[in-house]
Amino acid sequence: MDNTVTKTNSAVRIENVCCYYGENQALEGVNIDIPRNTIYSFIGPSGCGKTTLLRSINRLNDLIPGFRLTGGIYLNGKNVYEDNSNEYVEHLRRGIGMIFQHPNPLPTSVIKNMLLPVKEHYKGNHDDFVKLAESKLKLAALYEEVESRLNKSAMSLSGGQQQRLCIARAMMLEPDIMLFDEPCSALDPISTYKIEEMLMEIKEVCTIIIVTHNMEQASRISEYTSFFYRGKVVESGPTPELFSRPKTELMDNYITGKF
Repeated sequence: MDNTVTKTNSAVRIENVCCYYGENQALEGVNIDIPRNTIYSFIGPSGCGKTTLLRSINRLNDLIPGFRLTGGIYLNGKNVYEDNSNEYVEHLRRGIGMIFQHPNPLPTSVIKNMLLPVKEHYKGNHDDFVKLAESKLKLAALYEEVESRLNKSAMSLSGGQQQRLCIARAMMLEPDIMLFDEPCSALDPISTYKIEEMLMEIKEVCTIIIVTHNMEQASRISEYTSFFYRGKVVESGPTPELFSRPKTELMDNYITGKF
């Protein structure tokens, strides 16, 4: 595997990670360095371990009976699997935002969706929290669309608006890392474009890791890409190089649609 990112610049360092669901191995010997303040894409056919690795970064797979991980996932030099205390895992997840394939707004107002994360974890002035929420909605290019509907149900928003709301809500806790699991797969091209523009802005303040089946999306927005196949990383490196000069026949076949 060709990896050009230096460890000193890593936001996330994945070392020899293997993952198992019971007796079934989902990942084998994965090594990836993800630089700070970049967009990093995981691509590959379904069932090859991309989402398993993504969910391992914030330890969401711990909730699955029989899941086991060996190797190390390092954030700021600390292996996130060395401390199993509830306090540490909660702290870890608080610093990592996650966006899923389908939007998951709460069945309450737009503004309450935005305020819930900070009110759960911090004490502060309500008006200050509202100002923070407005700034995150503006970052999501959503504020102008919902300014007159902040007290209306978030469920009344379109699918693309709901997904941008979920991203803005995740940004309320100022995460260092944002994980995206096919965030645009259920959206129309215009909503997809707006979210991609948003991600390009967000990377200035955090590191983005995205699982996508959309090759055009990966080539448009990500600086680095890893190609997964049958639980292994076949190639990793700068996205333009991987897409223009793949080193393996597998990668070439995947990006040209020959799979």
